[in-house]
Amino acid sequence: MQQALPDITKTGSLITDYDVYLFRQGNHFRLYERLGSHPVVLEGTRGTFFAVWAPNAAEVSVIGDFNGWEAGKNPLAVRSEGSGIWEGFIPDVGHGALYKYHIRSRYNDYSVDKGDPFAYYWEIPPKTASIVWDLTYTWRDRAWMRGREENNSHDAPISIYEVHPGSWRKVPEEENRSLSYREAADKLADHMLDAGFTHVEFLPIMEHPFYASWGYQTLGYFAPTSRYGTPQDFMYLINYLHQRGIGVILDWVPSHFPADGYGLSYFDGTHLYEHALPGQRYHPEWKSYIFNLGRNEVRSFLVSSALFWLERYHADGLRVDAVSSMLYLDYARSAGEWIPNVYGGRENLEAIGFLRKVNDTVHANYPDVLVIAEEATSWPGVTAPTATGGLGFDLKWNMGWMHDTLDYFALDPVFRKYRPDLLTFSIWYAFSERYVLPLSHDEVVHEKSSLIGKMPGDEWRKRANLRLLLGYMFTHPGKKLLFMGAEFGQWSEWSHDAGLEWHLLEYPPHQGILQWVGDLNRLYRRLPALHERDADPGGFEWVDFSDVEKSIVSYLRRGHAADEVVLVSCNCTPVPRYGYRVGVPFGGFWEEVLNSDAVEYGGSGVGNMGGVEAEQVPAHGRPWSLPLTLPPLGVVIFAPEGV
Repeated sequence: MQQALPDITKTGSLITDYDVYLFRQGNHFRLYERLGSHPVVLEGTRGTFFAVWAPNAAEVSVIGDFNGWEAGKNPLAVRSEGSGIWEGFIPDVGHGALYKYHIRSRYNDYSVDKGDPFAYYWEIPPKTASIVWDLTYTWRDRAWMRGREENNSHDAPISIYEVHPGSWRKVPEEENRSLSYREAADKLADHMLDAGFTHVEFLPIMEHPFYASWGYQTLGYFAPTSRYGTPQDFMYLINYLHQRGIGVILDWVPSHFPADGYGLSYFDGTHLYEHALPGQRYHPEWKSYIFNLGRNEVRSFLVSSALFWLERYHADGLRVDAVSSMLYLDYARSAGEWIPNVYGGRENLEAIGFLRKVNDTVHANYPDVLVIAEEATSWPGVTAPTATGGLGFDLKWNMGWMHDTLDYFALDPVFRKYRPDLLTFSIWYAFSERYVLPLSHDEVVHEKSSLIGKMPGDEWRKRANLRLLLGYMFTHPGKKLLFMGAEFGQWSEWSHDAGLEWHLLEYPPHQGILQWVGDLNRLYRRLPALHERDADPGGFEWVDFSDVEKSIVSYLRRGHAADEVVLVSCNCTPVPRYGYRVGVPFGGFWEEVLNSDAVEYGGSGVGNMGGVEAEQVPAHGRPWSLPLTLPPLGVVIFAPEGV
């Protein structure tokens, strides 16, 4: 049965005057329903309505496999109100047709064939045509969507597994190809549930010409990459993950775009999507173009993209890439290479307004989703409401914690006593924003080594240090993010051309690391003290951070209820400590709920035999204390019995 198509017989167009008004005001947030290619019916004839924004074009026509790619054969007409939108209906063109726009500019005798900025689907790179596509899909994730608000709340346990879909798992017997979206669904869900993660975050899934950009050079802002299947295949993956109780976060890149000739750059013979001013147009680090965020039509384009993934693909959140590069006019630029704002400062006022617009619009339409900032500076109020002058994000990556922590764990334990600040300083600012603690893809590429490879010592000590690092991370205030491969101690640095080293899971030490991550995740989710008060100073309390000679730190995490308390002690040297006294707030039996040195995790088995009875011996300013056995390069986690 053919699907019923919109009938545009009365108007001849999908675009109303009100659409144009909103578009030009920068307030049209569902442009994907109007611009682009849409199968419709006109006067009883099925075909496709095409619309593209090209205000400086002299002529625009649609070329495709249906007309021999001949320019001028199917011309579009420019709308009369001055919007710069060209539109038209082509009969007998429908789902699956390949096409581009042939644009002849009013300037410089410039002619070009462009892909559709609003295309829902593209040819598999390196081919570059857009494809007319219908996004009809029957979703079966109602239960997840109804409960999403609780799963994404600020006091919920959020543990994110960061995944590059092209290299998560390969098929060696088939020329090492990547898994398709559908093939990955059950395998990814099974692995995530075994490892205990609550959410998956995909590196940018949006179509991108250069595979080695990992998606961060986005070109198709409304299309999942066709490398792994169709739009419906990607919907299937998200739908399946939702049915298994897993949230989906998508990386989104509104900061810059690649200069490929068939894309957004110099679209109609002018700098349409990118800045016209050279000092704001080109990104010197990534050799890409920067969006003109002061242009209303561009803001409508990008905000529409954000809402598109939430509406049509049921995404549970967006992680906004490279926010720092958007906020500062002098980012990656030397003196004289940038233009100050109207007040003489380096703050990018247009980008600030845009980010607030995105967050306000997303939260107004989808209050139960997360918008996460990758922001690496001390910009104030990233997660504060826009009404109080903040940027309005839900969470921010804690890059300071990441850098300090990795620097600390890279030190030989002999030298850690000289830099205790690397481990403890993050608490001074841990509650200034709502944070995610990221151990991401950026830390395991470009000769930085894998996460376990950064650890000092022989193989046993490297694994012990990795378990200690992860134990510290999962008990530190903040949501969690771990890049694929680290959960089982992959030795090799990540390569986008190779699959993960899944064969390592044939060996008990790596099975132990995966079991440790799974048990950490399950404990993190089970105990409110480890997640309820991530952004509340009352949720963390130092017991002792002064034992720098032994490189031991101890702290409490607290939930809302008085008995929701967890004690954590980290021994950052390979020397076991016996009878090590740590103050606790009350008496009774304290259960050793996790110990990174347990034999099942690959440790030496040094521990506390299941728990310790508190003694009425004052320590660390508390009336009770525990005489603990601290394992070498280990973390032990205690909770009052019965909690």
